Amino acid sequence: MLNLDRDVVIVGAGPSGLTAARELKKAGLTVAVLEARDRVGGRTWTDTIDGAMLEIGGQWVSPDQTVLMETLEELGLEMYSRYREGESIYIGADGKHSRYTGASFPVSESTAVEMDKLTAILDGLAAEIGAEEPWAHPKARELDTISFHHWLRRNSADEEACNNIGLFIAGGMLTKPAHAFSALQAVLMAASAGSFSNLTDEDFILDKRVIGGMQQVSLRIAAELGDDVVLDSPVRTINWEEVDGGHRVSVESDRATVNARFVIMAVPPNLYSRVSFNPPLPRRQHQMHQHQSLGLVIKVHAVYETPFWRDKGLSGTCFGAGSLVQEVYDNTNHGDTRGTLVGFVSDEKADAMFELSEEDRKAAILDSIAEYLGDEAKNPSVFYLSDWGSEEWTRGAYASSYDLGGLSRYGKDQHAAVGPIYWSSSDLAAEGYQHVDGAVRMGKKTAARIIAANDRAAQPVA
Repeated sequence: MLNLDRDVVIVGAGPSGLTAARELKKAGLTVAVLEARDRVGGRTWTDTIDGAMLEIGGQWVSPDQTVLMETLEELGLEMYSRYREGESIYIGADGKHSRYTGASFPVSESTAVEMDKLTAILDGLAAEIGAEEPWAHPKARELDTISFHHWLRRNSADEEACNNIGLFIAGGMLTKPAHAFSALQAVLMAASAGSFSNLTDEDFILDKRVIGGMQQVSLRIAAELGDDVVLDSPVRTINWEEVDGGHRVSVESDRATVNARFVIMAVPPNLYSRVSFNPPLPRRQHQMHQHQSLGLVIKVHAVYETPFWRDKGLSGTCFGAGSLVQEVYDNTNHGDTRGTLVGFVSDEKADAMFELSEEDRKAAILDSIAEYLGDEAKNPSVFYLSDWGSEEWTRGAYASSYDLGGLSRYGKDQHAAVGPIYWSSSDLAAEGYQHVDGAVRMGKKTAARIIAANDRAAQPVA
């Protein structure tokens, strides 16, 4: 059992917690990072499955994610562009299979008009409300008490348009049915990426990948921190008290007890309850955390001896709001002669898949991909499903979001420190919300808050 004395103890060795630790050490503070898993990286994880390198978690970098790109450069990591040459595939509401180029789905003229209208409305709301404090806007409660599903249909009677627009935020980002979260939550998702138009542009939001995998961000920072990172060490209890204008903290985990002055909870909100706090968290915090939850998605990895779709003049990009696998992309690794596809099965469709046997689940998913790209898709050399919902220290997909009314009710308190306890994760980010960029931004922001608090405590009382 380790007994450590530090200035700051960080719970969680994902990109946010490790970034915070790195910034704190730069400022001269001592840190310990306690991680429940046997690895660093949190919801980023690059692993080798049956001889294929797969990015089981978060992986893409978009042009607006400037803080992440600065970190990649600092760490000596390089990026490469996602393959996107050739035509894309769209399966419409009528089941019709179409090849197309450009950013617009090949839908009827009337549906295209409705999609453009909904996009314009969402772009306007994202610009007006922003990502920093959406709960403070005069329209917040109005937008937060209607589901995104019903908001779309309030603004358009075209069902295909509503389903296509809903796909980008519901299945594509929050991984919840559109009836399970509010229009305000959807606006936040759009604003965090700069606009809703950015979310609909796969060439923007899925622009580049990191050579060797995104988990390297965490691996390289952890290497810098050395023995300050303690793995296999889930935190069980956080005890704290006020002393001499500051705080005394004792954090107990399975492998270490850390005495410190500050704590950063760098895990998603759905895991806060895994820790016992003494004294207990305030009522407001308890209530708020119960209104935040993660969605569910199956990330599908299929590796083939060659990228056969390219020979057909296809990019590998596929969409179908009514399909089992709603999105497919070419996810071939840098320098690999094989071809890799990644696809996503979200929310209620994922529920249905987990009711099947492993064999039937694989067949159903590959059949869905084959509807887009042909029968060759049914025979990958490597097939793997990322199931973050079953991960003990994640329990869901991408990021937490509020239920109806939760964002406007609790959003203003989600960053509020409780004594020496601060909160930091991509789930709480404004720009880069639910992305690695947001995790890094939150890590820097939280570290800056603690550095400022430490400086104030060090100042003599007048």
